[in-house]
Amino acid sequence: MSNSPLHGIKVLDLSRILAGPSATQILGDLGADVVKLEKPGEGDDTRRWGPPYLEQSAESAYYLSCNRNKRSVALDFTTPDGQKLVQKLAAQADVLIENYKVGTLARYGLDYVSLSHINPRLVYCSLTGFGQTGPYAHRAGYDFMIQGMGGIMSLTGEPDGAPMKVGVAVADMMAGLYAVTGILAALQARHTSGTGQHIDLALLDTQVAWLGNMGQYYLTSGQLPDRVGNAHPTIVPYEVFAVADGHIILAIGNDSQFAKFCHFAGRADWAVDVRFATNPARVTHRETLLPLLRPVMLTKSKAEWLSGLEPLGVPCGPINNLDAVFADPQVKARGMTTTLPHPLSAQPIELIASPLKFSATPVSYRHAPPTLGQHTADVLQDWLGHRAV
Repeated sequence: MSNSPLHGIKVLDLSRILAGPSATQILGDLGADVVKLEKPGEGDDTRRWGPPYLEQSAESAYYLSCNRNKRSVALDFTTPDGQKLVQKLAAQADVLIENYKVGTLARYGLDYVSLSHINPRLVYCSLTGFGQTGPYAHRAGYDFMIQGMGGIMSLTGEPDGAPMKVGVAVADMMAGLYAVTGILAALQARHTSGTGQHIDLALLDTQVAWLGNMGQYYLTSGQLPDRVGNAHPTIVPYEVFAVADGHIILAIGNDSQFAKFCHFAGRADWAVDVRFATNPARVTHRETLLPLLRPVMLTKSKAEWLSGLEPLGVPCGPINNLDAVFADPQVKARGMTTTLPHPLSAQPIELIASPLKFSATPVSYRHAPPTLGQHTADVLQDWLGHRAV
């Protein structure tokens, strides 16, 4: 669409699995022409990471989750002809993103130094496990490993339980978001300088960066934070509570909210108790307050707590399974799924939509996740003016 934010930007995608493809899917949603280069006969590893698969086809749900708004070209860059073709495509590209081990693409003349001589305006993003420098640079990096090495697993899980990874590949996804941020910044810098640059992005670096307040707690105090399960280390009460018919989240962020909660719960005395009246006091007396609070929470149902506390401005919420998430009226109202026709499906396939809402340059959905090599001829015609490989 001509009014998409990145209309006219050409992206050459040499990434696989999740971190890189999640980044290029966002660029595609924003209107960029994303060309996904895949090895003939094999393609992206995630095509086979199932079940579930799309209607018993070779396309897995994993692959479908991060590859829309792309066109697939089947090309083997390990051959001389393939290398020449990638170089020709790179000469036309604004952005190239790759996630091969350090040094791999240099063997084929497809590294940043080589391609920047062909196209000085190229923004080249290398997304690896550990970056281009340092003692771990040549190691392969995977989300699960990075969650462990980067500290998030030490913070996740019950206090007496084992370290726990996050339920989605969050290190990969966050690296993809940082990649998009870096690419957009480099494109903006190109407006001034006229030249592109190399972005060296590492999963471990980005994992450390988004340790956020917990990482800063350690740097400030020198103390290792404990795992606290669903609780919060410095806010009380701020965790999951059992109620009469299940569980809810209670996330009280200030003393006014706590007082309102106490009155609704029939324990107005807690709001004036010096042990509980302020958040620092509640943190100090956590082990006194929570045993008093838990039996009170069991006196009402989920619906009673949520419908009673929400109008008072007391933060609380349900814990939804995915069926409830996609049925939620707010999620539906915000258009958080979209459908696209797919050549392997009799019906349009449903995909998770972009969360970006623009007032003037909306996200566009143009291509379902492509089959392997689906657009080879079209891309060679569009980008290079010929169809022969």
